[in-house]
Amino acid sequence: MMVDEVDCVVVGAGVIGLAVARALAQAGRETLILERETLIGSGISSRNSEVIHAGIYYPEGSLKARLCVAGKARLYDYCRSHHVEHRNCGKLIVAASAAQVAELEAIERAAEGNGVNDLIWLDAAEIRRLEPALAAVRALLSPTTGIVDSHAYMLSLLGEAEDAGAVIAYATSVTRVVLERGRALVSVNGEEGPSLSARLLVNSAGLGAIGLAHRIEGFPAARIPDCWFAKGNYFMLSGRAPFGRLIYPVPEPGGLGVHLTLDLAGQGRFGPDVEWLETRRTDEIDFAVDPARAQRFYAAIRSWWPDLADGALEPAYSGVRPKLSGRAQPAADFRIDGVSAHGVAAVINLFGIESPGLTASLAIADEVVRLAQEASDA
Repeated sequence: MMVDEVDCVVVGAGVIGLAVARALAQAGRETLILERETLIGSGISSRNSEVIHAGIYYPEGSLKARLCVAGKARLYDYCRSHHVEHRNCGKLIVAASAAQVAELEAIERAAEGNGVNDLIWLDAAEIRRLEPALAAVRALLSPTTGIVDSHAYMLSLLGEAEDAGAVIAYATSVTRVVLERGRALVSVNGEEGPSLSARLLVNSAGLGAIGLAHRIEGFPAARIPDCWFAKGNYFMLSGRAPFGRLIYPVPEPGGLGVHLTLDLAGQGRFGPDVEWLETRRTDEIDFAVDPARAQRFYAAIRSWWPDLADGALEPAYSGVRPKLSGRAQPAADFRIDGVSAHGVAAVINLFGIESPGLTASLAIADEVVRLAQEASDA
C-alpha cells in the first residue's frame, strides 16, 4: 500500500479542529483534516449553546481563563471582519435570593483575576428596568457576553483553511496510529496498514480524543488522562422569550446551572443541566432528551422567572462534555499536550476541550501552532 507523506494531520473537523487547521495552514504548514462524518461540525460542535463567553468563571491562571479571554476578543474581531452573524447581547448573572449575593461577589473576584473588569452590579430596580420579567435581588451584568452562528463560523474557518492550502477528507475515521522514526503512521477506515505518514498529528477528536490517544501505538499511556462524559439537556421555550439578554443563575457543580440562552432569531432555550453518564464509549451515548427532566427545569427557572407557564418547555437537544474530572471532583482545566508534556514530537493531544472551547477556539489554535513549532525544534 502506498503511504502518502504529509506535514500535519488534524483529526476532527469540529470548531477546534477547523481553527487549528486554519492556523497551521496559514503558518505555512501542509495540513490535512480527517473527519469521520460526512460534514463539518457534526459532533459536539453542533450541540452547544453558541455563547461567546466573557471568561468569568474559570480559575485564575488556567488555560480556560487565559484562552477564553484572549479568544473572546479574537472571535468578535473575526466575526466582524468575516461577516459571521453574531450579537454582543450581554448577560445577567442573577442572585434570586439574598443568600446568593455572596456567590455573585465570588464570581466578580474570579472574573477580575482573569482580567475581566467590566462586570456591572445591578440592584433589583435596575434589573427590572432592563428585564421586567426577571425576579432577582442583585445581578452582575456581563457586557461582553454574546452569541454567534457557530455553523457559519465553522464554514468560514474551513474556507480560510482551504484557501491556505488545507485539504479535508470526509468519512475518514482514524483507526490506528503507529509512532515510527519520529512520524505518525496513520491507518484509516480499518485498513490493515497505514495510508498516511505525518510529521505531526493533532488529536482534536472531541469526545473521541481519549480513545484516539489510546490507539496511538508507542504513545505513553501514563500521559493519557481519564475522561468522564457529562450530558447537558436543553429545552426550547414555546413562544418568544421576554428577555433581551442571556440569563444565568449562580453556577452549580459540573456546569453553570440551567440558564437562558437566545439564538440569533430570538428563540429562547434553557439548559444545560448536568447528567453524568455511566458510559465512557462514544458509541453508547444516547443524545435523546427525556421529557420528564422538564420538571426540574421548571423549578430551577421559576426561581428567577416566576411567570414561566406550565407546558411552555419542549425537549430540544442535548450535548455531551468530555470532562477530565468526575462527579464531585474539582473542575479540570483544558489539556493541550505537546512534546514537553509527553515527550512525543509527532503528537499534540487536545483533551477535555469543553466550554468555553468555542469562544477560545482561535486562541487554542494559536497555542497548537506554538506547540507545533516547539515540536519541530525538538
